[in-house]
Amino acid sequence: MNHRVAVLVLDGAKPLDVGIPAQVFANRPTMPYEVRVCGAAPGPVTGGDGLAYLVADGLEAVERADTVFVPGYRQPATTEPPAAVVEALRAAQARGARLAAISTGAFALAATGLLDGKRATTHWHYTRALAEKFPHVRVDENVLFVDEGDVLTSAGAASGLDLCLHLVRRDHGVGLSNIVARRLVAAPYRSGGQAQYVPRSVPEPLGDVFAETREWALARLGEPLTLEALARNAQVSARTFSRRFVEDTGYTPMQWVLRARVDLARELLELTDLGVEQIAARVGLGSAANLRLHFQRILGTSPTEYRHTFAETS
Repeated sequence: MNHRVAVLVLDGAKPLDVGIPAQVFANRPTMPYEVRVCGAAPGPVTGGDGLAYLVADGLEAVERADTVFVPGYRQPATTEPPAAVVEALRAAQARGARLAAISTGAFALAATGLLDGKRATTHWHYTRALAEKFPHVRVDENVLFVDEGDVLTSAGAASGLDLCLHLVRRDHGVGLSNIVARRLVAAPYRSGGQAQYVPRSVPEPLGDVFAETREWALARLGEPLTLEALARNAQVSARTFSRRFVEDTGYTPMQWVLRARVDLARELLELTDLGVEQIAARVGLGSAANLRLHFQRILGTSPTEYRHTFAETS
């Protein structure tokens, strides 16, 4: 049976926040998901940004769902979710469903008490309001999304896409996640720990140069890649490249390269029969021992266990 996803639309819902999970988990033959867009009750729902919604399902869709998304909505600090919605979310979590909020949808999850004592995030503009309204929630304003296992939260709309792709990776591995990212013309991977908002004075053309350098590096992961080589490609000094790369991505250049190599190794483990030693050489990690070391540090598992988990379901 496909994994059932419910997108719960509340009054004032932001259209992009609603559309992202509906699009990522779209009902299609290549996707092991079934998605329903619902409201507190069937019928019209007043949306934000001049749009409205007509939903066919009410909270019964939440009762059947394996994952429930709460998109962001307007005026979250002064708007309380309906009592029936709060109870439906609590009941869903109690029976083992996964709850995920995009942007200010975190306020609705916090109203259930299910975020108490846990890390959470929301759009940077609302992090202070979330912390003030729900002091038992450990609000982190410097991340794209937070995965607390059965309850997840993300920052603004674009980071909702990062969260959705993260869940696809968690459920079915990086191979399917990359397929979805390509379909949506989206970046295949941004870490949840990446800063969502960084005050910066970096000229825009420099960001373009660094994006081109990242693409250049992704095509050469099997080759030796040094900080100096990356900086040379970007046509800046190594010191400048390293500092501004951290501002852009939240990683040092070599941390980013390492994670890109591990991500490529994940895809090769899922989609090929190559041995661990061959994969390590192909992704630029040298030896099977080195691949196992970094796999364990980054993913908390071994290449063999990862292949056993995901190769059959990709």
